[in-house]
Amino acid sequence: MKRIGILFIILMMILCGAQAEGSWSQINREPGRPDGWTQIVGDPSAFALGGKRPYENGSEVQVGEWGTYPSMDGSTVCVPMAMEFARQWLGLNEEDLKGFVSFSTTPNAYDRLTRGLPNPMVTILSENVVMDDTHPIDLVIGTEANADEKKAARLAGRELVFVPVCCDAFVFFISRDNPVDSLTTEQIRDIYSGTVTEADGFYEITPYIRDWSEVGGEAGKILAFQRPHGSGSQTAMEELVMKDREIIAAEENYITGGMAEIVHRVGNYEDRPNSIGYSYLYYLNALYVEEEIKVIRVDGIEPTAENIQSGRYPFSVHYMAVYEKGNDNAERFVQWMTSDEGQKCIEQAGYIPLR
Repeated sequence: MKRIGILFIILMMILCGAQAEGSWSQINREPGRPDGWTQIVGDPSAFALGGKRPYENGSEVQVGEWGTYPSMDGSTVCVPMAMEFARQWLGLNEEDLKGFVSFSTTPNAYDRLTRGLPNPMVTILSENVVMDDTHPIDLVIGTEANADEKKAARLAGRELVFVPVCCDAFVFFISRDNPVDSLTTEQIRDIYSGTVTEADGFYEITPYIRDWSEVGGEAGKILAFQRPHGSGSQTAMEELVMKDREIIAAEENYITGGMAEIVHRVGNYEDRPNSIGYSYLYYLNALYVEEEIKVIRVDGIEPTAENIQSGRYPFSVHYMAVYEKGNDNAERFVQWMTSDEGQKCIEQAGYIPLR
């Protein structure tokens, strides 16, 4: 009967698209237990799952209550962090972690938090458990919300609390065949901004910098990839890099859907040596590894851990823990995340701690 229950859960996951969409579809190197892993949390009783009750249809599947452990959603780049938390606090094995850490990517996660929606398909397969899908998510772990997402929360009457929990770098990458190794901040802005002219009802967009020869490379039109508005990396591009300068519309077919696509296309596109894209350093190093690309320096500064933590690298960023003010359980968990013990867990997952 237990096997029937597990198959039932898998069928539900397929029907709900839990494995076809979301963060797991953006990862080509599944995160596992880090080498030399240690149990850092001394007393795991502070945050624990609650009891279980039978599933409504009478099958062997059980519904798990969240208890004091917060229901989470977030950005793809923070999946390994959430996995480490579940290892430390709940003792989940690696087979269960992929179903338990079910992140829907940045815009979807913020939308759920703002609208008070649940994370609909969180499972612990070995225990035949589907976590309560009526419990609104307590906590988003991910990249910074954009202005539209913050405005939506305000209009919904939800006061969100944003707490930095670790450091990373927003980086630019090109083909390893491209001889360019560094760009200035101003050159990057000039690649992604330009003039718009209109003639006979048609608009022509001309970047200020159009060719690699203008920035010390070989002659060739720069193919500048972008992400959709609302994605975590596009928010960083618009608000951290471009700031008050408007980013021009990408050429047709140069906006990529997921984080994986922009990395894959810069590394494998037919005009690969001329392409440029952007993402987060942790994602490129740990979650979607593409051998045909290289990360470039910005203003001559390499995104090393020391330069990121000190803020010397121009586009150093923080990942945030975000919750609604008044959610005491989420607040307690975030306080732990920023404690010495929490920071050690985050570092063990491969991230750069705050200190």
